[in-house]
Amino acid sequence: CVLSCKNGDLNIGNNTIININALIQSAKRVDIGKNVGIGAYCYIIGAGDHIMTRTDIPIMAQGQTVKGITIEDNVAIGTGAKIKDGITIGRDAFIGAGAVVTKSIPEFTIAVGVPAKVIKKRQ
Repeated sequence: CVLSCKNGDLNIGNNTIININALIQSAKRVDIGKNVGIGAYCYIIGAGDHIMTRTDIPIMAQGQTVKGITIEDNVAIGTGAKIKDGITIGRDAFIGAGAVVTKSIPEFTIAVGVPAKVIKKRQ
């Protein structure tokens, strides 16, 4: 896996497994809880969105809005999932393979698809 901290903090809890070719990037803060499983080829990008409001300044020179990512305890993230900046994934949630998470996911739920949607509450 690749861990990248550019002006950000990255906290990973005990017994968390990060599989091959996963990328975790932090430009502010990425918190990953205990007993989390992150599948191969997942992208967890805590880097924000570029500001593009001005046309007289290049986009790359306008900065970013950065919020951070929180993945709570006992979460499973399937192979190839992508987690966008500003997201919280609640404890004991499951993110399906290939999902693109653009909104926070509540605890004890299963979310799949592009964009990821909650399809079921875990019991």
